[in-house]
Amino acid sequence: MLILAAGLVLASHDGIAKYLALSHSLILVVWARYLSQSLVMLLLFGPRRGLSIVRTGHPVLQLIRGLCLVAVSLLFVSSLRHIPIGEATAVLFLAPLFITGLSATLLRERVSRGQWGAVVLGLLGVLVIVRPGGALFTPAALLPLGAAFCLATFMLLTRRLSESDDPVTCNFLSSLVGTLLMSVLVPFYWETPDSHDGLLLAGMGGVAMSGHLLLSHAYRYASAATLAPFTYSQIVFAVLVGAVAFDHVPDGVALLGIAIVIASGVLSVWVQRRAALPPAADRQGRGSEAEVGRG
Repeated sequence: MLILAAGLVLASHDGIAKYLALSHSLILVVWARYLSQSLVMLLLFGPRRGLSIVRTGHPVLQLIRGLCLVAVSLLFVSSLRHIPIGEATAVLFLAPLFITGLSATLLRERVSRGQWGAVVLGLLGVLVIVRPGGALFTPAALLPLGAAFCLATFMLLTRRLSESDDPVTCNFLSSLVGTLLMSVLVPFYWETPDSHDGLLLAGMGGVAMSGHLLLSHAYRYASAATLAPFTYSQIVFAVLVGAVAFDHVPDGVALLGIAIVIASGVLSVWVQRRAALPPAADRQGRGSEAEVGRG
């Protein structure tokens, strides 16, 4: 439920970012997102946590995680200028393939055949949506592809840091890295937005903060490989945002791809529940013991 909620919130954030990026500088949009998120987090958590909000046992990993998130933002928001939000999100979700492979090697997590099958099925759904050889395959498609690699690294670092650092600290530090980096660049791209767009720019940070807090909490309770198939739900939410906000309605082939993606999540749930059950012999033995006990 946490990863699904994160997908909905982050898809909504991407819809706002697309709207703003169509008429404003990319640097301004990304800077406003990180600045507003940092300010919101300071107001909400600063008075109670004090300096502990920036206390981490892994400053280098936190820095790398923050830089990865900035790269995701720059690449993905830039792609939204050229690609519909649903299709861009589909390309971005090549990341779970990287996540599952890297979690098995770098994090040494056990990845079952069923989990691999669920991820492959989800990727098949992504390919149906993207349709290799179609109009989407332009140089602009490389932008969300690069974002996918950065997102995979970011999510693996999130998993690693969740074992030692508080989710609030992780998300504040990543937003702080983004704020400081983009503040260096934004004077060269400054333009004053009107009141309507100014409110949207200010609100982006709160939306992003909520999504990433949900994401961090999700990774506290499950492995990266386990959550990978469920992250595909953001594609569904992104397509809905594109249809409602930008009048981009997916065709029948895209809907088929969405159905395949959903099937990958169902398969993952089935695999996890089956793996949690004890072997049949153990269940039979415990049943016999129970009968003896009742006798």
